[in-house]
Amino acid sequence: MFVEVSPNDFRQQDLYDRLCAADNASRSGAVVTFTGRVRDYNAEGSIDGIELEYYPGMTEAALQQLLEQAQQRFLLSDAGIVHRVGRLPNHAQIVWVGTCAPHRKDAFNAASYIMDMLKQSVPIWKKEWANGAAQWVAATSTDSQAAMRWLKDTDESGA
Repeated sequence: MFVEVSPNDFRQQDLYDRLCAADNASRSGAVVTFTGRVRDYNAEGSIDGIELEYYPGMTEAALQQLLEQAQQRFLLSDAGIVHRVGRLPNHAQIVWVGTCAPHRKDAFNAASYIMDMLKQSVPIWKKEWANGAAQWVAATSTDSQAAMRWLKDTDESGA
């Protein structure tokens, strides 16, 4: 499992290769990746990009813990998260999540779980830039509902 937080862009193929090269991943029949990008709009209209701030050390630890939770919950062979920080222009890559599992259901569910929980539980804060001014962005009810779905599933299963 690997976690990286950096202002630097990433190459998706390099991350895919890194994930698949892990010893545990050789047992996998499924690899799922997700790449999030900066949209050029929000509910109010056009934006000029975003700025992501984080808590060094704590953010990486929270991402690592999230991977460990996903590995316990799903039958993962391996997983990785790369998250960018700093000022990012529209259409730039923000986050990459990769999961390996023996079967596709666990790989897909784990990738969804990681993204849904990341947006709720990891100390990364977002500002949107428009017309030279920045505004902090609060978590949306949709993001909260997505995370609650996984928490509800945990409560019902007793896991």
